[in-house]
Amino acid sequence: MSAARGVPAPADLRDLAVALAREGAELARDMRRGGIEVADTKSSAVDVVTEADRAVEDLLRRRIAEHRPDDAVLGEEGDDLPGTSGVRWVVDPIDGTVNYLYGLADCAVSVAVEVGGEVVAGAVVAIWTGLTYAAARGEGATRDGLPIRVRPVPPAGERLVLTGFGYQREVREHQAACVARLLPEVRDIRRMGSCALDLCHVAEGAADGYVEAGPQPWDHAAGGLVLAEAGGRFELLEGRTTPGGTPARVVVVGSPADGWDGFVSTLADAGFLESVAP
Repeated sequence: MSAARGVPAPADLRDLAVALAREGAELARDMRRGGIEVADTKSSAVDVVTEADRAVEDLLRRRIAEHRPDDAVLGEEGDDLPGTSGVRWVVDPIDGTVNYLYGLADCAVSVAVEVGGEVVAGAVVAIWTGLTYAAARGEGATRDGLPIRVRPVPPAGERLVLTGFGYQREVREHQAACVARLLPEVRDIRRMGSCALDLCHVAEGAADGYVEAGPQPWDHAAGGLVLAEAGGRFELLEGRTTPGGTPARVVVVGSPADGWDGFVSTLADAGFLESVAP
């Protein structure tokens, strides 16, 4: 995709996303070293927000306004900002806030860019290490500037699958039941705590698949593009977040493209998916 009507090429948007995500990660790192506490909760008492979440998102919004004042912004912690350029930034100031609060490794700043509703660029920067995953539509995916690719697809029983859990009791009960049915069918399951980084781990060949019901666009926008550009496939598939909930496209699924059909079938059998779409 080339630049048109004043919209930069995906590679240029990727480079700006990388710069912003790195600055946000540096701020989050500095704030955590000074000590951080829970500032608020959202969907439940365990779904926490820290002052760093708010500070990093404020920083990202200011920087986007400086570089691209006509663009829209969708962020986890702030109000949607409309734009007139056809470009929208989708930002998660800290993906993996509970990990961040406890000083655990898997937490990151995620910055994605949509043009006409399609994600065309993104960056995911690990807060503690600065490890940077990035992608631009049609340009491939990288980790610290070096190309990455998904792992060759193993037999179904040898897949290492990453997942996550929501913060509401009913959601967790449903997810736990699905995981219990999936576990005997795969090599093992890991719950790392950051959707964005989980998708990047599949992209770099450190896992064979990812599934979770309920993540929001800011959680998966950048990581989903990194996975797709690394030879993977990423989609929102139909399922439920609670046992009696209404089916909708709320299940985030990612895997190497070559093994997609088999992985989706396994997830459907485990109850993650309402049906296997063609």
